[in-house]
Amino acid sequence: MNAVEILKGLKDKGIRFTPQRQAILEFLLVTDSHPTAEEIYKQVKTKFPGVSLGTIYNTLNMLKEHGFLLELPCGDMSSRFDGNPVNHYHVMCSSCGRVVDFHSSLIDMDAMVTDKTGFVVYTHNLVFYGVCPGCQDSKE
Repeated sequence: MNAVEILKGLKDKGIRFTPQRQAILEFLLVTDSHPTAEEIYKQVKTKFPGVSLGTIYNTLNMLKEHGFLLELPCGDMSSRFDGNPVNHYHVMCSSCGRVVDFHSSLIDMDAMVTDKTGFVVYTHNLVFYGVCPGCQDSKE
């Protein structure tokens, strides 16, 4: 799904379609860097100098609520955002903060947890922490 299709779907739900929202969504769909809200703000500001950080946060929250992105809490009161809303895992470098996707059949654990606990599991989140190859090389 591309940004325009997503925004038209949101418009059908009564959510305004704006060029700034389109720029935010387009950036999230083409990057695999898992940017912070501030990084998204800097990128969108080059195209829309009048955009506010508040607009970025409001749009990210709206997209998250409607299931069009994932928010990755980073533990330091900040978050990173992923334009791929399909549940998958992440690996984060504790040295430079780089985040990469990690795909695994562990996603199937939802059914196992439901079987063992009786909970109806909607989703789960798992982040692996370590040191990326670039940071390992720089320490040698």
